[in-house]
Amino acid sequence: MDALILARMQFAANISFHILFPSLSIALAWFLVFCKWREQGRNGSAWRAVYGFWVKVFALCFALGVTSGITMSFQFGTNWPGYMQAVGAVAGPLLAYEVMTAFFLEASFLGVMLFGRGRVSNRVHTLATLLVAIGTTFSAFWILALNSWMHTPAGVEILTDGVLPRVVVLDWAAVIFNPSFPYRLAHVLCASFLTVAFLIAGLSAYRLIKGDQSEGANVALRSAVIMAALSAPLQIFIGDLHGLNTLKHQPAKIAAIEAIWETQKGAPLTLFGWPNEREKRTDFAVEVPKLASLILTHELEGELLGIEEFPQHPPVAPLFFGFRLMVGIGMLMLLSAAFGVYCIVRKRAFPSWYLRLLVLMSFSGWVATLAGWYVTEIGRQPWLVSGILTTAQAASQTVSANQIGLSLALYVSLYIALLFAFIRALFYLAAKASKAAPTAEVLREERI
Repeated sequence: MDALILARMQFAANISFHILFPSLSIALAWFLVFCKWREQGRNGSAWRAVYGFWVKVFALCFALGVTSGITMSFQFGTNWPGYMQAVGAVAGPLLAYEVMTAFFLEASFLGVMLFGRGRVSNRVHTLATLLVAIGTTFSAFWILALNSWMHTPAGVEILTDGVLPRVVVLDWAAVIFNPSFPYRLAHVLCASFLTVAFLIAGLSAYRLIKGDQSEGANVALRSAVIMAALSAPLQIFIGDLHGLNTLKHQPAKIAAIEAIWETQKGAPLTLFGWPNEREKRTDFAVEVPKLASLILTHELEGELLGIEEFPQHPPVAPLFFGFRLMVGIGMLMLLSAAFGVYCIVRKRAFPSWYLRLLVLMSFSGWVATLAGWYVTEIGRQPWLVSGILTTAQAASQTVSANQIGLSLALYVSLYIALLFAFIRALFYLAAKASKAAPTAEVLREERI
């Protein structure tokens, strides 16, 4: 492999590991705010216990997110120097805003949130939790503003007086609120709530399976199921809007996602198949007539541009399979949450098979998030900044393939170890909490 491919693989590995933890910390911080609110009402002690458990998980997510973000930023200087040379006028300030308004806010109040209970008043502790939650959302705001701008640049002038193109900012409002930003921000925030909902549900179900009959585990499980039931249909709605926006601004990405090889009206939706890019066809395709046009244009005979219209287009297979994996997991989440709400409304206990399913789906949000992220980022290729800077232009010409390959192997080995340790730590904490909680027999004896 050449240095360019290895550099792309290294950045992909780094950001894949990094994005796992913000996808949890954003919504988890708001769940902790919810716990603080519920502490003031009925079952206050149960919600206090829920807060105590999940604030530990948040601390782990925050630590791993920060450390992996730092190593990722180094690669801008080592592997991708052309990026800052070309678009540093946009990327530099937006990354600085993220540090000044988001990271400092989180870091300033994180200590109070983690260690302040009993040392500061409950009002101050609640305020610290709220400010940390606001900080996590601000962080997503600035990072996604930059990422969205890379997909749909706006508000800049492009200068071509050097080896690389160079941008000059004309309108910061247009840069930040670029055409795809509102949809991408809403999509990522909602994905975070879905991811957290199934993590909370999965670990809470694991505690119930272990015999934990505490009110904390039960209220956390019910709340997570309701959170998932609210987030899943909202995500489908946001995804539809995001798809329409992508069709308008990045039609080549849509053509690759749906494996539409030729421009056509009334395009079918391919449910399953195997894209054959060499032959420009989809083998073993299972299609629903006209459904792709209906979904993407809201018209049965709507016209969709084919891949043939784009001399430069992203690879088809990763987008085709990644999108279907994301949607498939999303549908499973929707059905699982709907069944859970049915049990809650009918006041029925969750069946044992359902609890085991939730445990298996604890990290399903991660899989869907990564699949969606790959679709988004690979779908921009061969551009790093659409229409301005290609990936090849931004890559370093001095770092060798051997150097990148060695650091890539080290990164991947470390990330696998850390990921294994993180998941094991979560289930260890859940098992420990289960042992400390009263069992069903103890609760019956106490009632008698």
